Amino acid sequence: MDDSYAQQLIQQQIQTILQMNLPFPQQLETALAFVKNRAPADLVEQILSTIDQLLTLGIAEQALKEGEHAPDFTLPDALGNAMTLSNLLTRGPVILTFYRGAWCPYCNLQLHAYQQVLPQIQALGASLVAISPQTPDQSLSLAEKYGLAFAVLSDVGNQVARAYRLVFTIDEAVRTAHKQVGADLPTYNGDESWELPIPGTFLLDQSGTVRLAFVDPNYTHRLDPSILLERLISLTGERTPVEGL
Repeated sequence: MDDSYAQQLIQQQIQTILQMNLPFPQQLETALAFVKNRAPADLVEQILSTIDQLLTLGIAEQALKEGEHAPDFTLPDALGNAMTLSNLLTRGPVILTFYRGAWCPYCNLQLHAYQQVLPQIQALGASLVAISPQTPDQSLSLAEKYGLAFAVLSDVGNQVARAYRLVFTIDEAVRTAHKQVGADLPTYNGDESWELPIPGTFLLDQSGTVRLAFVDPNYTHRLDPSILLERLISLTGERTPVEGL
């Protein structure tokens, strides 16, 4: 399968899923079903073997947990402007979500879903920040595609993700399979490390303490925005109208 053609198919399927107005968990399930149905079985098996790798490594168990203090950082946004976590915390709670990259269908769906609840997040006085190892140019393309109005930061080299204990290296045996579905990490990330963060979402209070940590070794699972909003409401002690809750 040609890598660029594979990405075109994935992006087309994402748009189809979004037009179906499915609940967020079903969006993720539909995306996984598409990959399984359209890609050769051996290719799918190799790609999904990364989940087994993460389970073996125990990355989720090692990641930053509730009650811990979130490491501070400064990273560039999609336009190259520096953003510092401690500065954001002076304004209110912060939601950090680490994602794999623009090539990942589950990341695309997650960021789109979080954009839909951004008004409620902001009404509760919180900020939303997405972080990936891809270059600012790649981040800009993703932000423009979905009209993301929250910060999309570039953690080239995974230095921040490493501080949050999320980083792993894709096995050499499955790198070719990733390339075949358009996930050529050196192209997206600007380095040859083949490192990625395991997707994780963290809710921080204004002291920088982690009040919610969602890290799942199965990267096809993501924190439902409705759950995120409920935890944010609980943290702030405020209630704002949330569609569907």
